[in-house]
Amino acid sequence: MRRVIAIALAGASLLAGASLGGCSSGSWDMFKSAPPPVQVQLESNPPGADARTSLGPGCKTPCSVSVPAPDGPFTVSYALNKYQPASVTVDVIKNPGDFTTPASVTTDPNPVFAELQPAVPPKPVRKPHRPRTPKPAAAAAAPAATPVAASPFPDPNAAAAPQR
Repeated sequence: MRRVIAIALAGASLLAGASLGGCSSGSWDMFKSAPPPVQVQLESNPPGADARTSLGPGCKTPCSVSVPAPDGPFTVSYALNKYQPASVTVDVIKNPGDFTTPASVTTDPNPVFAELQPAVPPKPVRKPHRPRTPKPAAAAAAPAATPVAASPFPDPNAAAAPQR
């Protein structure tokens, strides 16, 4: 009976070795759990902005989105009519965990907040300046023809005129 058990165990170990031959030996990656998706709270002032992450998900603020845990930082872009667009970089902090604690992923900042600035209105288009039309020559000469009241200063043109 011992011989039958020994042969059965040897066959089972050969069968198991053949089925796991494609796997790398000593790899424990299959026992690691994938990091859970990260919940990111998105807020803006004023509220109601369209917020979109560089990873894809987006919503209208204030809201919360679930994003897959990235390997590095990502950005959140905010857009709202009559306001300048804004962008905020979000850092990803991974804690690998150990035998007693599970792996965790957090973001900094959380909540992600953006202060949107009002858009500067475009300057009004001014009509081109038209030069003023000059006054007729007769109207300009009329004041000079009027007699000048007695002045303590002599008229320089009076000396040039012949005296009678």
